Amino acid sequence: MKTINYQWLDAAGAQQELAALCNVLDGCVAQGASIGFVKRDAQQMNHFWQDVVLSLACGDKQLLVARCEERIVGTVMLVLAMPANGVHRAEVVKLLVHPDARRSGIARALMQQAEARAGQLGRSLLVLDTRSGDVAEPLYRSLGWQTAGQIPGYARSTAGVMDATTVMYKAIGPAD
Repeated sequence: MKTINYQWLDAAGAQQELAALCNVLDGCVAQGASIGFVKRDAQQMNHFWQDVVLSLACGDKQLLVARCEERIVGTVMLVLAMPANGVHRAEVVKLLVHPDARRSGIARALMQQAEARAGQLGRSLLVLDTRSGDVAEPLYRSLGWQTAGQIPGYARSTAGVMDATTVMYKAIGPAD
């Protein structure tokens, strides 16, 4: 069994790993993941990660990566930039596991570590959205996430279909 290591990357670390981050994102898009991209476009993916680097630098996001034999195979981010009335919450985004590394518990471990980090940062409520019926939905439920509702026709898939999204939340601590 291969060892998986987890690491929180800062802006400089993410900048150094741009190619690896783009590779994970590209692998997920190639498999039809509903993660904001409708086609495999290296320039758009690089631009996305460059924006993440800027958000990491100013503290608006935190990025956790999973490594298998030093290669990044998974990611998850916490969006911390919230309005004044929402500083108690964070959004979980871009839970990605490269297709070559799936079915080994990486997504679960990434989520558990992201939840723990959010709690350490004083966040008591987490939110996310996922394509309705996606393989990630049962994972989130198994981790104690609740469904707030569903929005039809929310996002276009890589196949060009308008998919619904399920909005979920998890209370991880006492509300202040």
